[in-house]
Amino acid sequence: MRSNISPSQPSSEVNVGRRLRELRAERGISIRALAEQSGLNVNTLSFIENGKTSPSVSTLQQVAAALELPINTFFETQTHPQAIVYQKAGNRQSAAFTHGTLADLGMGFARPGLEPFVVTLEPQADSGDTPIVHTGLEFVFCLEGCIGYEVDEQAFTLDPGDSLLFEAHLPHRWRNAGETPSRSLLLLCPADERDHPDKRHFT
Repeated sequence: MRSNISPSQPSSEVNVGRRLRELRAERGISIRALAEQSGLNVNTLSFIENGKTSPSVSTLQQVAAALELPINTFFETQTHPQAIVYQKAGNRQSAAFTHGTLADLGMGFARPGLEPFVVTLEPQADSGDTPIVHTGLEFVFCLEGCIGYEVDEQAFTLDPGDSLLFEAHLPHRWRNAGETPSRSLLLLCPADERDHPDKRHFT
């Protein structure tokens, strides 16, 4: 059956630095003020904005927290919410960070409550030492490689085709447990629309 829905506009990779500069300008915040609020170095922010370095997920988290925005805001280029989001594989937008890439599958969707991503991680990349806790549910489906999850002190190893679904109030962490890059489908489903689990998920 032929689809009558037009796909999202093509763009191979979002320019995170340019998007950061736009968001900062929209709020009238100087780069020095953002550095103070985020705890980052002015030079670091300048390099990111000018495309001279790719930020790590922890750096994006610090900037997002300082701007009081969810981390997926760095991927957004559309301003009008949509009731239907259709993305062709070759046109999907993604953003690079130090240890991988993050593709927002729901970018531009009008309703909150579901945040779908394809997460690509370099070997041994992880979410950090502090367990993640948020509202709602979390679902991960391993596409390639090997992903390790620890949920409520229980360890799970996900190989291609394996999945994991859990209540996200349980403390959890993740890491690429293999020696090759991993890819996974990640669905964050917060129970409270004011909650932005992606804002603290990639730390």
